[in-house]
Amino acid sequence: MRKTSLTVLVLALGVFGIITTEMGMVGVLPQVSAELGVTPSTAGWLVGVFALVIAVSGPFTTLLASGIDRKKVLAAAIAVFAVSNAVYAVTTQYEVMLAFRVIPALFHPVFFAVALATAARLVPAKDATRATTTVFAGVTVGFAFGVPLTSYLAEHLSLASAFWFGALVNLVAFLGILRFVPSMPVGQRASYGAQLSILKRTRMWLTIASVVLVFAAMFSVYGYFAEYLGQVTHMDGTWVSAMLMAFGIVMILGNFAFGSLLRRNLVRTVVAYPALCLLVYVLLYAVGPLFAPMVLAVLVWGAVHSGGLIVSQSWLGRDASDAPEFGNSLFISFSNLGITIGTAVGGWVLAEYGARQLAWVGSGFAVAALIVMALRLSLGADRGGERQAVPSEPDAQALGEVGSEL
Repeated sequence: MRKTSLTVLVLALGVFGIITTEMGMVGVLPQVSAELGVTPSTAGWLVGVFALVIAVSGPFTTLLASGIDRKKVLAAAIAVFAVSNAVYAVTTQYEVMLAFRVIPALFHPVFFAVALATAARLVPAKDATRATTTVFAGVTVGFAFGVPLTSYLAEHLSLASAFWFGALVNLVAFLGILRFVPSMPVGQRASYGAQLSILKRTRMWLTIASVVLVFAAMFSVYGYFAEYLGQVTHMDGTWVSAMLMAFGIVMILGNFAFGSLLRRNLVRTVVAYPALCLLVYVLLYAVGPLFAPMVLAVLVWGAVHSGGLIVSQSWLGRDASDAPEFGNSLFISFSNLGITIGTAVGGWVLAEYGARQLAWVGSGFAVAALIVMALRLSLGADRGGERQAVPSEPDAQALGEVGSEL
């Protein structure tokens, strides 16, 4: 059991390294622009291309890797991230850095999908959600500490040191996978057709739509965190940085809180999530101009925001239980689509109507997510998609509760 716990923690470290690589670039774009001699908008493609490649390629690369030993897949994927960070640290060519943003982005959804499924398979069924919640903690810790530390190193030491930090984290995760993750050859692999067949279900597409809307609700506001606090609450840069750190720390706690709620009752927690987002955004609108209340509101916001990852993954994984890794890849791709849609709509509203109105954008997406979830539940249970041994599902007792609600 102790080795299993270490394995799950190693997978969480790998997720931390991947998030630090993906999102850490956001905090160092000014230095990258200056170092490589490109415009800020050109440097911005280093972030945009990464997300776009994930959204487009995720399900396909995961399908292609579905017949390979899971340990080899995890080790190869994280090794690519370690090498890519090393390339960032030494290159002076924008084209080279851009290429090494595309390459790891191809492996990003594969690592996430396999890591989540592997974590759940290594523990008893009743602990599956706890294991996936721990892996997801790597995301929140990455946002809370990995991204700010990358920015700090670039600002106070050098841009290369920031990227060497990312390389080191991914290297440690690579060594941990070699040491603690058991060999997991694929026995009877489901055919590509069998895995793709889950997309024939109307229920699955409604679930996917709700995931897109939930992430749009989250990132239409969070994507402009600094602008909201700066323009509406009139916080200076120091306060905004402190709020980002506090937001990330609270996210870690919220991640485990939502994991506990999912183990108790999946459906109620999932449906409650967009309703909580709606309440938070109403709160942000109400107290936005008030400094002290907004500080407290940010903490509430962070706690609720953190749940979107594990809640959405559990919701989609429940309908994709007969193709869990492919289902996880769908989650990663369509959540990135939701982020893209949310930030695009949020950016337009920010430019046309001002930062304070962002709260209503998030509220609108949250209401739309609730409507789609209600439509999904109205169709009843999909027996083909509710088999046992689901990597993202809660324990047997919670499954019984879900079945009784449908």
